Amino acid sequence: MSEGHNQQVSIPVALNSQSTVIAAELRPPRAELGSREGMDAWIDMYHAVRSLARRDVRVFLTDSAVGTQEENNLRHLVTNLGRDVARNHVIPFLTSKHSLEFCLSYAEQAWQHGFHSLVVLGGDKRVGRPRCVAHAWQLREKIRAREPRLTLGGWANPYGDPAAQVEYLIDDCFNAEYYLTQIVSHLNVAPVARFIDEAGRRGLTKPGMFGVFFYRSANAKTLAALNQFLPVPVDGLSREFDAGATPIDVCAHTLRAMMDVGARHFYISNLPLHCAAATLTEILDRLGVKA
Repeated sequence: MSEGHNQQVSIPVALNSQSTVIAAELRPPRAELGSREGMDAWIDMYHAVRSLARRDVRVFLTDSAVGTQEENNLRHLVTNLGRDVARNHVIPFLTSKHSLEFCLSYAEQAWQHGFHSLVVLGGDKRVGRPRCVAHAWQLREKIRAREPRLTLGGWANPYGDPAAQVEYLIDDCFNAEYYLTQIVSHLNVAPVARFIDEAGRRGLTKPGMFGVFFYRSANAKTLAALNQFLPVPVDGLSREFDAGATPIDVCAHTLRAMMDVGARHFYISNLPLHCAAATLTEILDRLGVKA
């Protein structure tokens, strides 16, 4: 067990005991970057993780987020993060788009190096490598058998059928203590409200974190590319930016709208690495919320 392994509150405990938890989701540099470019990108990543962790913000690190091969996030974290960042504040993603042995070994190494939790996802079937299992819950089941001390996070889509999504989360086969959701938006609130209402009606106690994307502009090419991987309200975003809204405004609008329908916890994706903590602070100051 790593030094300081139990000094920080775990993510499931925080989600069950705090009124609001705000996290950041960062994407590791792409594997194909040149050595100098890749090194610079990882330096920016480490600075972002450290600055967020110092503000008691948990950081999720993705794994092949949009089908491109990313660097092994765990290896780089262990090598370069040092002991000045609490491991409980860093939560890697692991998709099933690797060999089964790699996934199980990754989970073991995560615990051995002091990381308490993994978010285990299926991964996009349309791009990249095939999955090693058909469904993410099957990989979480195998990881739980191999390394039962890890807490696991899963995935839900509030824009899917609410009854089916909540049934999936309630099922014992889900094999996770908490879940993250697909990216949501204030420009399409009604499905999320139905999901939250259904969760309340069914007595779902498993905590969840709702995804919020930090849109930096309404660039049509960028939004079209993003729309291949997450639901992007292109027309609505274009109208807001054209009317003078800033990226901070747009992100704060989504957080406020989701809080108004009962969402409590959030992770924010696509924060700029060079000023991730400062940008997050500005968003939360706009809302009057602390991370």
